[in-house]
Amino acid sequence: MSEIKANEQNLSTVFSDAYLFEIPTYQRPYSWEKEQVEELLDDLLNAMELDANSPYFLGNIVLIKDGMLSKSEVIDGQQRLATLTMLFCVLRELSSEPNAKTSLDGFVREAGDIFRKTQDQYRVNLRTRDQQFFQTNVQEIGGIARFLETTTTDFSDSQQRIIENTRHLYSEISKFDEENRQTLAAFVAQQCYLVIVTTSDKSSAYRIFSVLNDRGLSLSPTDILKAEIVGKMQTPEEERQYADKWESIELELGRDDFQSLFGYIRMIHLKAKQRRALQEEFQENILGEITNTKAKEFIDAELEPYANVYGTVSRESYSGSEDAESINTYLKYLNRLDNADWIPPAMAFFHRNQNHNGQLVRFVKDLERLAYGMFIIRANVNDRINRYASVLDYIEQGRDLWRQDGPLQLTAGEKSDILRRLNGDVYLQTRVHHLPVLLRLDSLLADAGASYNYSAITVEHVLPQHPARDSQWLSWFPDKLERELWTHRLANLVLLSRRRNSSASNREFDHKKTTYFLQGGVPPFAITTQVVSETRWTPNVLQRRQQMLLDVLKKEWRLD
Repeated sequence: MSEIKANEQNLSTVFSDAYLFEIPTYQRPYSWEKEQVEELLDDLLNAMELDANSPYFLGNIVLIKDGMLSKSEVIDGQQRLATLTMLFCVLRELSSEPNAKTSLDGFVREAGDIFRKTQDQYRVNLRTRDQQFFQTNVQEIGGIARFLETTTTDFSDSQQRIIENTRHLYSEISKFDEENRQTLAAFVAQQCYLVIVTTSDKSSAYRIFSVLNDRGLSLSPTDILKAEIVGKMQTPEEERQYADKWESIELELGRDDFQSLFGYIRMIHLKAKQRRALQEEFQENILGEITNTKAKEFIDAELEPYANVYGTVSRESYSGSEDAESINTYLKYLNRLDNADWIPPAMAFFHRNQNHNGQLVRFVKDLERLAYGMFIIRANVNDRINRYASVLDYIEQGRDLWRQDGPLQLTAGEKSDILRRLNGDVYLQTRVHHLPVLLRLDSLLADAGASYNYSAITVEHVLPQHPARDSQWLSWFPDKLERELWTHRLANLVLLSRRRNSSASNREFDHKKTTYFLQGGVPPFAITTQVVSETRWTPNVLQRRQQMLLDVLKKEWRLD
């Protein structure tokens, strides 16, 4: 059984020959934002000002370290160690006192010795992808000066963070005079402490890793799963290969979408609402006892292919057939909804049917119909998850998704409920945002996959919600009950490509058409163009228009 040790050590010991910190290739990239660095520096300065002789605690780091050897594999603590290295490098570069510069350089690297035939060794070594960049631009003497003058922007996310954070530290500390910089350096080296948790066993280190947090940046479930899965590789070559593959997927999707991906994979497997921490359900119900073979199979056969289909589904980027435009159009409609519960069944179907274009078109068309139907009838999250779980079950078993009583199809009761709600006060219905429905309707009226890139799309009432007493509106709608009947229904709603103008909302019909609904002489939305073509806006016009709009949606979503 491995022995776990925890020692409180100041930074002059941490950044000494006692440790040579190596960030394993499977670790996440350097991720601290400028806000975390600002907070760290502010905390240090405030603690020093309060009492420069009192110890200040900087948190924990977890290492795999074999006895007295200095080499230390960092399981948790990369963010702090890298940022503190930046701080020492900045203090060294700004120092005008040779002895102070030499002393500060000692926190950054272990000097080589010609008689012992040893070379310089940097005390903190980032992952292979970033270490040369970090060494050249931060750790080497004179590197920061060159670094600050660069105008290159072609950096990875982690390298961009290194740039921003080093520049911030340099900017702030350069405001101090030499005496105050030396005071800060002495305080950081002598009075700032880390708790160093060490073990010689990977399994023990990962257990500790799973319950500790980085300062200001919590460990994510995917970080923990990465340590468990990539940590099962048998050779350094395998570890680098699969760490690179994992990180490439994360970089391609972005950190937030990458974490969402694991939730969707969990749903595809378990077909139920998440009840416990994501990594717990993954480890217990999907991965089980992780072996080297199982770890590689998961990355090769699940993570990578599901990441590809998730990118296709979420970015509406299907390609490779004459049906691509139609498929991506329905994916665009789905991505407008306020929930992503439809994504796991989409991923599962795309994963199994990537070369069956006709099937894909049919599937996304019916999935969009189901998703909008549940959106309109205000199905709660549990109802949605249970329904999509049934769809997933059909996909997994290869059952007929198009049978009338199948979970992908709307029931007679659901179709009736959808029509009833569409014919009601759409604008006022709780928990249903009317914009996706109106945009979907507009795409049908435009008779093409209408695509909009406006920064703001808003919904406007034609008949005002509060018309003025002496307005023409009241002559057209003298009955208050009839006016209230029509105010918030589909027929009275249009789309604008700008923010609402409350002062224009109550103007007369002709004025709203010519100065408010038109933009550059032509309304950008088909649903608005139809209103502009009307000469009057009366109950009869609204009745005709309401029926026409309902008929369009009934035909598209097969609501008869």
